[in-house]
Amino acid sequence: MPISLPLRRLWTLDKFAYSLRVFIAFSGALLFSGLAGDIALVIPLFLGIIASALSETDDSWQGRLQALVVTLACFASASFVVQWLFPWPWLFAVGLAVSTFTLIMLGAIGQRYATIASGTLILSIYSMINIEQHGGVDEDVASRQLLLLAGAAWYGVISILWCALFSRQPVKQSMARVYKALGEFLILKSALFEPVRGVDLEARRVALARQNGKVVDALNQAKEMIFRRLEGQRGSRKLNRYLQIYFIAQDIHERASSTHYPYSALTEAFFHHDVLFRCQRLLDQQGRACRQLAKSLLLNRPFGHEQSEQALADLRASIDNLSEHGKPEWRPLMHPLNALADNLSILEAQIASAHNPDTDDDRRDSSLYDRSPSSVLEAWKRVQLNLTLGSPTFRHAVRLSTALLVGYGLLQWLDPEQGFWILLTTLFVCRPNFATTRRFLSQRIFGTVLGLIAGWASISLFPQASIQSMIAVAAGVCFFANRERHYVIATASITLLVLCSFNQVGDGFNLILPRLLDTLVGSLIAGLAVFFILPDWQGRRLYREAAKVLTNHRRYLDEIVHQYEEGKQDDLAYRLARRNAHNADAALSTLLTNMLHEPGHYRKQDADSGLRFLVLSNTLLSHLSALGAHRHQLAEDEDDAALVPLAKRISELLEQLAEQLNKRQPVTPLADQVNDLLAQLEQNASDSFDKKGSEGDENAIALYRPIQSQLRLIAAQLGPLGEAANRLTETQGESHQAASTAA
Repeated sequence: MPISLPLRRLWTLDKFAYSLRVFIAFSGALLFSGLAGDIALVIPLFLGIIASALSETDDSWQGRLQALVVTLACFASASFVVQWLFPWPWLFAVGLAVSTFTLIMLGAIGQRYATIASGTLILSIYSMINIEQHGGVDEDVASRQLLLLAGAAWYGVISILWCALFSRQPVKQSMARVYKALGEFLILKSALFEPVRGVDLEARRVALARQNGKVVDALNQAKEMIFRRLEGQRGSRKLNRYLQIYFIAQDIHERASSTHYPYSALTEAFFHHDVLFRCQRLLDQQGRACRQLAKSLLLNRPFGHEQSEQALADLRASIDNLSEHGKPEWRPLMHPLNALADNLSILEAQIASAHNPDTDDDRRDSSLYDRSPSSVLEAWKRVQLNLTLGSPTFRHAVRLSTALLVGYGLLQWLDPEQGFWILLTTLFVCRPNFATTRRFLSQRIFGTVLGLIAGWASISLFPQASIQSMIAVAAGVCFFANRERHYVIATASITLLVLCSFNQVGDGFNLILPRLLDTLVGSLIAGLAVFFILPDWQGRRLYREAAKVLTNHRRYLDEIVHQYEEGKQDDLAYRLARRNAHNADAALSTLLTNMLHEPGHYRKQDADSGLRFLVLSNTLLSHLSALGAHRHQLAEDEDDAALVPLAKRISELLEQLAEQLNKRQPVTPLADQVNDLLAQLEQNASDSFDKKGSEGDENAIALYRPIQSQLRLIAAQLGPLGEAANRLTETQGESHQAASTAA
């Protein structure tokens, strides 16, 4: 195998470039310390590099330069304040609490600000550790505080240069993640077509909803990456190509999400025929084609998907065979089968066009929605909106500032050796919700134990300073390569780095026990804080998240109806409504996943009701996607034009459901209104048939109307959704009452 191929594959890994930048920064710091003849300089430099790398935002090189200036300003302010207040514990405690609360609340402005704020908090504690190492505030400490900033600036310079040299690589990697996630989604979707009786379709729906959340997350990340690089570079042909690939991914997602008919009914009708196996095989092949497309994008290889084309031809032949048999009970189901085949055919064409899209297509609205604040006033308004007890950001800000204050008070009282590691552990472990904190707490402790064992072995077996320095660099790179997906390994790596680095200026063996105790104490503080201080139990927000889902589904329906009235356009308003509907669905799925890891006797009942609601809302979204996939402008004399008022009536009922659910009011029974809607839809279909004249069953397929069919399926979901919403409000009320009694 040519050596270039493994190198190209290594280059495609999203963490490779990140790890390589960190390696260059650590190696440069180590080289500088060696040339200066003072290996102790490596500790503040390493700490500054780590803080800067954790604060890195995805941007063009110009955006990264601006972010670096802001980051260094925050770092310098934090370092100065820590050094100034350090001799006065009471003032320091007040400053620690206020600054923590302020920095966390600034994260409400946007993800970029949250990342910088988090990095600033980390560097603040690194500054405390730096001062503690030298016993107080003096000129030596001041110079080493400057080394912290120098390490941060050094990594920032490397990051800016990297962004300037390889600006397209992150975009390419993000688009590959999108198509890989889409491929997994299609493969999971294909399982719904498996004609096997007795399978748990609801469990498959839940799995599909969770994978949909991953697709949505990948699409959101890709959009932000493209948007940041498009600022001032609209004429770039390569960027425009990736923008078109992104838009095609959105269209594929809409069609992949669509459902034209209940799969259980198709399974029952065609159980002894191969047509559903053909559907399953085609979707599976298209999913694999998306995964192959992801690899082709990364490696700049040609993309072919002949197997999917053959599977589509086989499906068409199977449907034709069914039509020839002409069984009366099959005739009504031939309509959705043909619509399904048409949808998969268009999906096939979209996948084929994704590798080489037409970047000169001026008919598409290529604008993207900017979620960052446009002014200081808007940024402040975002913070103001979160200054309430109902805001998860506010709760986390109060919780973390209190936890750090308790940790600082404890280390002042006990005066433990290396006590500021308690604060660092609390900062890393204390997360916005219980489920995430619980996961990081156990992984942090386990990873620290592994790291201490590895560190003890390293400094015992390799007493040479040069080898320990190289181990520290390798451990630092390993930390950044694994910190998002393998936190145990990341924690073990950073612990190994600490032991090997601090062993250069003292006795690393004396650090092992304090590090372990500090980790245990810091984790305990974080665990108690998330449990007792304004706990953000996900179940308490379940009904509000469910109401948001219905509200965003209603807005998506409104945009679809508008497209039928004004004509099909992939404009920003439509794409935003579609994306918000999927974002809300993904947020509900994430909330339910977190609920399953929370304590409390009421959790299971709430989770069961929530999962039932998720399945129904996801089914509704799939029917909305199918309705959106068929959108076109309706002529005034077209039969389907009479369906627009009925669609608007469905939108009103969804809004009513959302409002009552958001207020935790009993949901008005919708049976009568739904039955009236279904009767009007059936009457419209009958009138259309009478108007055209009955020409026999042979022309029944020609009279199939996707809009009427999808509106009927959407209307049929309203009743079960209302019942599920009622169960949510009931179980929420019982849970809160039980929690209050227990308290």
